[in-house]
Amino acid sequence: MTEVKSDIEIARSVEMEPIVDVAKRAGFEEDDLEFYGKYKAKISQEAINRFAKNEDGKLILVTAITPTPAGEGKTTTSVGLTMGLNKLGKKSIVCLREPSLGPVFGVKGGAAGGGYAQVVPMEDINLHFTGDLHAMTAANNLLSALIDNHLQQGNALDIDPRQIVWKRVLDMNDRALRNVVVGLGGKTNGVPREDHFMITVASEVMAALCLASDLEDLKDRLSRMIVAYKYDGSPVTAGDLNAQGAMAMLLADAVKPNLVQTLEHTPALIHGGPFANIAHGCNSLIATKLGLKLSDYVVTEAGFGADLGAEKFFDIKCRLGGLHPDAVVIVATIKALKMHGGVDKKNLKEENVDALKAGFANLGRHIENMQKYGVPVVVALNRFIFDTDAEIETLTKLCNDYGAEFALSEGWEKGGDGMLDLAEKVVEATEKENHFHFLYDEQASIVEKLETIVKEIYRGAKVTLTPAAKKQVKTLEKYGLDKMPICIAKTQFSFSDDKNAVGAPTDFEITVQNVRVSAGAGFIVCETGDIMVMPGLPKEPAANNMDVDGDGNMTGLF
Repeated sequence: MTEVKSDIEIARSVEMEPIVDVAKRAGFEEDDLEFYGKYKAKISQEAINRFAKNEDGKLILVTAITPTPAGEGKTTTSVGLTMGLNKLGKKSIVCLREPSLGPVFGVKGGAAGGGYAQVVPMEDINLHFTGDLHAMTAANNLLSALIDNHLQQGNALDIDPRQIVWKRVLDMNDRALRNVVVGLGGKTNGVPREDHFMITVASEVMAALCLASDLEDLKDRLSRMIVAYKYDGSPVTAGDLNAQGAMAMLLADAVKPNLVQTLEHTPALIHGGPFANIAHGCNSLIATKLGLKLSDYVVTEAGFGADLGAEKFFDIKCRLGGLHPDAVVIVATIKALKMHGGVDKKNLKEENVDALKAGFANLGRHIENMQKYGVPVVVALNRFIFDTDAEIETLTKLCNDYGAEFALSEGWEKGGDGMLDLAEKVVEATEKENHFHFLYDEQASIVEKLETIVKEIYRGAKVTLTPAAKKQVKTLEKYGLDKMPICIAKTQFSFSDDKNAVGAPTDFEITVQNVRVSAGAGFIVCETGDIMVMPGLPKEPAANNMDVDGDGNMTGLF
């Protein structure tokens, strides 16, 4: 029996090209690059400006069915599709999010693709990379320090300490920091108050950076961020504290996109990384727009299932960034669909066409939802060796009956060669008639926008706001902060706000517990269910199985 190599073993078996060579094929000169060693570089603003007049290529979104513990392989498909397009003679670039250390050391592990469809250097990308997330953590917490210092120094802005909404962040899963008290220890140590931590990728700093057009725009967005409310109920912004300049200094390098490569040496732009179950789940607009100027086809992904990541990609990122997607790829696996059809995880390798048909209800709904946006849809089956011909034939027919093209995705095993079928179908899809439009009018009321998403995308029957959420909505309406897109924070494991309701539930009720505005990013966050903005580690964290030897060789990361 052939031994299956781990992702990190595969990555180490392929010799990387110097990033300067990868950059030249993308169209850059050496002076356009700011090097982080031999295999990573940031792209200068001058280079971005130079390509601004180029025509845009085609924009392809990769999304997925509702996640299950069986896994789907969205990043692997995104990387593989880009390599497949290049093998077809198309100039293609993949634009991905930066991994967060929380999931890396928690449950999910790395987020650089897998098998022979990876971006490298994978250890660097999954750990400190170019320091972007550390810079965002510092900028966020600088603002927190300035808020508490303002209280200590006399509180000239009349901030109500009970209504400070800005939270500290850490790029790690640490449940003990969810609710804390700061300022203890006497008069010289600050004003005692309740505080909270979020994971860095949930910070509005991350969202603002990912939706900014350049450093100057980012600084403006930072200044608009609401950090607290006064005793009279009016909002206090980071600009009121004169924090935006210093924060922007910390982010001056982080705002520049990062260039790396796939295992087949095709260019990859990896920049920004908001979670889709908490924030908007897409890589930076700067990187995506740069990719469109450099290539014929840009492949990008949105986090978790299409009900979260894809909806936010369309209604937030495309709306605010003026993007027009040309095709959508929905990634599915037969084992995950069988799990949605009621099969226990330990029995997923056994053929079960009936369970596949039952679980297809989940994929079918995602197909319908993507078609509502007027964009051509292709389903990519991330194929496993135990998938049977009968199951594949059944899934092909079901997808075709829904008006979606179907293609096999075998990038994990075969790299770009295993993605030619999907690449060809995607190219064909981008040439089809396209009537892309948004799901709702951002000028509608907050409740109207919520109801549209819940009923049209989730297929729920009703939205209920808690008394606290209703009060928060009225506050936003009072200060004219309600005419923005909606970003729903919700469990990724279900269309509903109940993570155990797998498949395709209907007629459920969504409860919104908290409504807050990300005025700098430009959207309104509605928190549902028991969503956590600071995740915790599992009973057996992935970190327990990681190590590095005296020569710097890492194990257990993948």
